[in-house]
Amino acid sequence: MPYTLTFGEIADRWKEAKRNVVKHSTFCAYAFILKNYLLPMFANQTDITEEAVQQFVFDKIASGLSHKSVHDIVAVLKAITKFGAKHRLCQSRDLEVVYPPSAAVRPLPVLTIQNHRKLMQSLTTTPTPQNIGVLLSLCCGLRIGEVCALRWEQVDMARRIISVRGTVGRIYNCEKGVTEHYASSPKTRNSVREIPISAPLLDALRKVRRQQVADIYVVGTGATPKEPRIYRETFSRMLRRLKIPPIVFHGLRHTFATRCIESGCDYKTVSVLLGHSNVATTLNLYVHPNLDQKKRCLDRMNKFLRLENHQE
Repeated sequence: MPYTLTFGEIADRWKEAKRNVVKHSTFCAYAFILKNYLLPMFANQTDITEEAVQQFVFDKIASGLSHKSVHDIVAVLKAITKFGAKHRLCQSRDLEVVYPPSAAVRPLPVLTIQNHRKLMQSLTTTPTPQNIGVLLSLCCGLRIGEVCALRWEQVDMARRIISVRGTVGRIYNCEKGVTEHYASSPKTRNSVREIPISAPLLDALRKVRRQQVADIYVVGTGATPKEPRIYRETFSRMLRRLKIPPIVFHGLRHTFATRCIESGCDYKTVSVLLGHSNVATTLNLYVHPNLDQKKRCLDRMNKFLRLENHQE
């Protein structure tokens, strides 16, 4: 793709244009991708060809980067070239690349039903300000950032509804060379949502509320949001104590969604509870019928057809 400026110069202008119109965490992610992947390869080039981008994709996947990571990197590259073309800094050209087949999909980290029950029993028997976040994720499918950001004002115990309105986390600011704590709105617009509070969770929340001195945040001391990185370690220690095989914290969200699907909840409702932008995301992640389910589906169809034929 011919440029009147180098890719690096156009990237700098694009980055500055984005600085005040995206979340700080998103801006830092863009800057990280530029610094670590795109600029080392393309910074001084004035002509980026589709062939060069295609080889870049193959090389990054071969180096061990996930398909999603490479997709994200290429998305930033395309955004920069589109910006350059719009501002007449380079000629417009579509970059079409293909991705090699991904390796076998690893199973989602999900608690077995037995370990799910074991963890629920422990959490509901002795709820504390430290373990309530685990129960929130297990009962509501909250992400860890949403758990740590949850405020008591967003927990309506009278109506039995949790309003998810924020997230906290830590991100690397490559401009400053440090990690920063951030608080912002949830991951996407659809992540702002309301979730009903189940009876076991409601009882646990009431007990925890009486234990806290401060009354701002649900998890931890109540005075400040819990650090997600530290809370992951708290969760890991909990699993070891209960002799439950290790699982990442996000596995609680996967467990929640999986149990919803297994218990017959409709996919649209599960998608809304999770805050997914569309049902397809939920279907692709959690709906993988096994052979028994396929057989039951065909049996129901055949029974329906026999009934229709009988009526005729």
